[in-house]
Amino acid sequence: MINALLPSELRGVRGLHLVHGGARLPDVPNGGAAVDAVRRVVERSALGPTTGSLAQEAERRGIPVMRLDDFSLLQLGHGKRQQRLRASITGRTSSIAVEIAGDKDLTKTLLADSGLPVPRGEVVRSVEDATGAAERLGYPVVTKPLDGNHGRGVSLDLRTPEAVRAGFDHAAERSRRVIVEQQFVGEDHRILVIGGEVRAVAQRVPAHVVGDGSASIAELIERENRDPRRGSGHERTMTRIEVDGQLRAILAQSGLTLESVPEDGCWVRLRYAANLSTGGTAIDRTDHIHPENAAIARRAALIIGLDVAGIDFIAPDIGRSVRETGGGIIEVNAAPGFRMHLEPFEGWARDIARPAIETLFPDGATGRIPILAITGTNGKSTTTRTVGHILRHCGYTVGMTSTSGIWINDDRIMEGDCSGPRSARMVLRDPTVEAAVLETARGGILREGLGFELCDVGAVLNVQADHLGLKEVETLEDLAAVKSVVVESVRREGCSVLNADDPLTLAMARHAGGRIAWFSMQDSLSDVVRQHVSAGGLAVVQEPASIGNEVVLYDNGRRLPLMGVAEIPATLGGLAAFNIQNALAAVAMCYAQGIPPPVIRGALQRFSSFEQSPGRLNVHDGHGFRVIMDYAHNPAGLRALCDLVTKLRPREGRVIGMVSTPGDRRDDDMRELGRIAGRVFDVVVLRERPDGRGRAPGEVMRLIAEGVAAVDFPPERLHQVPDEIEAVDLCLGMAHPGDLVVLTPTSVEAVWSRVLAFTPPLPSELPRQAAEVV
Repeated sequence: MINALLPSELRGVRGLHLVHGGARLPDVPNGGAAVDAVRRVVERSALGPTTGSLAQEAERRGIPVMRLDDFSLLQLGHGKRQQRLRASITGRTSSIAVEIAGDKDLTKTLLADSGLPVPRGEVVRSVEDATGAAERLGYPVVTKPLDGNHGRGVSLDLRTPEAVRAGFDHAAERSRRVIVEQQFVGEDHRILVIGGEVRAVAQRVPAHVVGDGSASIAELIERENRDPRRGSGHERTMTRIEVDGQLRAILAQSGLTLESVPEDGCWVRLRYAANLSTGGTAIDRTDHIHPENAAIARRAALIIGLDVAGIDFIAPDIGRSVRETGGGIIEVNAAPGFRMHLEPFEGWARDIARPAIETLFPDGATGRIPILAITGTNGKSTTTRTVGHILRHCGYTVGMTSTSGIWINDDRIMEGDCSGPRSARMVLRDPTVEAAVLETARGGILREGLGFELCDVGAVLNVQADHLGLKEVETLEDLAAVKSVVVESVRREGCSVLNADDPLTLAMARHAGGRIAWFSMQDSLSDVVRQHVSAGGLAVVQEPASIGNEVVLYDNGRRLPLMGVAEIPATLGGLAAFNIQNALAAVAMCYAQGIPPPVIRGALQRFSSFEQSPGRLNVHDGHGFRVIMDYAHNPAGLRALCDLVTKLRPREGRVIGMVSTPGDRRDDDMRELGRIAGRVFDVVVLRERPDGRGRAPGEVMRLIAEGVAAVDFPPERLHQVPDEIEAVDLCLGMAHPGDLVVLTPTSVEAVWSRVLAFTPPLPSELPRQAAEVV
């Protein structure tokens, strides 16, 4: 709820720290000023009582709540199962019904035509027509705007032509057309109808004061406004009584002024209408309404077509039928406020949020879609795409966030690094999405927490040295604490998927939510995994088989061989260990989500192409030499890639590698990249990133080059080309048949397009080209 309901003005407020899922954002200066700023914004932007009660009930039911604006527009639920509301207007409220309710004359006509008791009246446009209508209807009459609300512009108990003229003028300030209608005699009631059933009834008492024989009316109003239950607008149980021209006019009709001193016990009316927004009070009468009056209110809501309706009902005694006593419906309101029923001045508070939410989410539905969140230092994007591919294979419409964009099935709706909470919320708001697969990066967690409150399956793939020294994350343990937020946010019935081969993820099991699922690359089960499996736990491991290795599922005491590792194209015949690890994590996540093993196996057998996983171990063999493109941007990632390169090293050809890293990495990490590249590649091409992230031009290449030189790499084979595309062209142009070119890109699609468009030199040109390069 912190992220979901926070007004936009508070996002990024400095001088505070937030705690979310166990991860605390660093403290920043000016805490006192920030607290004051927060207080002011909260007072201005807090949800009103109606919307707030619905949000609280939804949260109690386990329904996700997201705030869509800085006012009261909420989304309940996620994706395809979402519902929206603003106050008591819901996504199921008919716009035609709202229009009908806004036209008081049409409302009255429709109700009268259905046999419901409504006052006779006429719509007029002039003072003369108003007085004529009053004569025909018979005094006393009421005047009100045709399309008014909240009691604004209403005048009651008009008994003379002069009073009707004044009432017309008052109503005409708000509407060109004015209703003059017969006045029912009795008490003013609001009957709340939700889903065709009467849920609450309140008697509304107009704003008033009671004399004590010594205080003036002005003093009595001031005393009344000091009641802590009164506030501005709808922020409190009751609203402050405002002194304005209408109030003075009402007093004048009784021969009073603000300076008048009423006698002890004298009841002084201050408003005609009994609306809470003008200072009125409410008395609960839910248990007293006569069944026939309740039936009239239900029919009125159904006739107008409102799922939530406030029926304004005049009755001398709500406990007797108005067909016997006189009275009836004077108005039907769309978007009725709940405040008078939630916190009446007298009587029982009524739980009306519950039936309202029940109409939107019947039979205990929560509006949730499966959320699968993935974090870790390396492998996040590949695992995210693998999980998304498997879920699509199962028939889901999948919303997916990654470092390359936001995807809804095959449609990329946003390009760029979209691994933060804002992107997650975008997916969860999409009304077509049936399952969300969210790459969840460290930066977004530190900046804003998560884009969701709870996930069904969370995975931490590994914790390795990357992004250290940024935002007070200095050690691997600091980094692990940030990434553990994902599994700490797994719901109780969900599953946390953890790497049993990584000591830092192994330790996260103590705080992870839901069921634990281990994945492991070890040839034999570790003690932790063995004990887990023996106890009936879930694990996905790589095990030796008669031919190669195979992926094996353990669950509930059963051993289920899933498929040979070599059957997964993304592993390059089982040589790419890091993609085997990613596949194990994806299998565990999808199995935990209930995807049948045969579906998982079939989907993995079809996962390999650039379109399915751009920039993650993409292979091209069309130029007489092999090109491997992979986003290995930190030492651990490049080390894993070089392990694969060593296995794939051609017998006679060379390995040409293009290397770079973001400028916000530590100097030592950049030098380590160079040492790794210098040990494996025969030719090294260094380049700059488009965004130096605070580094001077050329500094990244210089630091990596220091690492390359440290392993006695021949300087004539080291090239520094700042522009990425020019560096790619150099690598491709140097390649001979049988060589292996390894590209670690930033602009994934541009680099891949360059690879596909490359035209190899003619055989006659090769000797001269080779001589030029050497």
